[in-house]
Amino acid sequence: MKILVTGATGKLGTKVVESLLKTLPASKLVVSVRNPEKAAGLQAQGVEVRHGDFDLPETLETAFAGIDRLLIISADGDTETRIRQHTNAVAAAQRAQVGFIAYTSATNARESSLFLAQVHSVTEEAIINTGIPYSFLRNNWYVENEIGGIQGALAGNPWVTSAGSGKAGWALREEYAEAAATVLAGNGHENTVYELSGKLMTQEELVSAIESVSGKEIPVHQVDDVQYAEIMTSAGVPDFVIPILVGIQKGIREGALELESNDLEKLLGRPVTPIKEALTQIINEIS
Repeated sequence: MKILVTGATGKLGTKVVESLLKTLPASKLVVSVRNPEKAAGLQAQGVEVRHGDFDLPETLETAFAGIDRLLIISADGDTETRIRQHTNAVAAAQRAQVGFIAYTSATNARESSLFLAQVHSVTEEAIINTGIPYSFLRNNWYVENEIGGIQGALAGNPWVTSAGSGKAGWALREEYAEAAATVLAGNGHENTVYELSGKLMTQEELVSAIESVSGKEIPVHQVDDVQYAEIMTSAGVPDFVIPILVGIQKGIREGALELESNDLEKLLGRPVTPIKEALTQIINEIS
């Protein structure tokens, strides 16, 4: 059996590969990357490294050849770019006659109002249409997404949000990666949808946990979307990023990530790391 992970030198891909190598011999693992030089460390461990660029479909068909189980990690970029790239990857997987596709999607992707969900809805549909057995790994929110806010808070800044009382299910990136590795290396995951999430909580509850871990008092400023955009701009966030951040806050406020599920615990075979423990780990890494 050959398992391939795309984007294996990215933040999530790196952790998926690390998790797979804990239970599988390197000879069973293949990675597909835009820049093979960046994967030299994996090659040194015995992992086969192939060139695969989501913008060059011909490289993908070659990269996916002879692969039994494939993980397509969603790409970065604007909606149009991501849809094009994902469609290229799915079509290449079909041409290469891959036996199984796992895909890192988003919470409630097919029904979500979150603007990021369109990419995932289109990609899920494309995968279903291939007829290839699949598993959709609908990741909620990474604790690591909040590193900028945590660093600011530890430096004495308030926590600014326009998410209101909306909840998200924060969990560590490495746990989402471990869940993906479990699906890739395991059996019985054909045509499944996993809503992967930590415990749902509001921004205030998250900040309370940060306060508990750091020992610092952190004021929470609830603002509207216009004020949030102005504050992010004054903080030096690039103009093209502002609508993305505002859209995420709006989506959380409207409940786009508020989906209760214990799928992550089921795949991990243990409880999700408690938020205070996760935050302690993050704070220790950035301190």
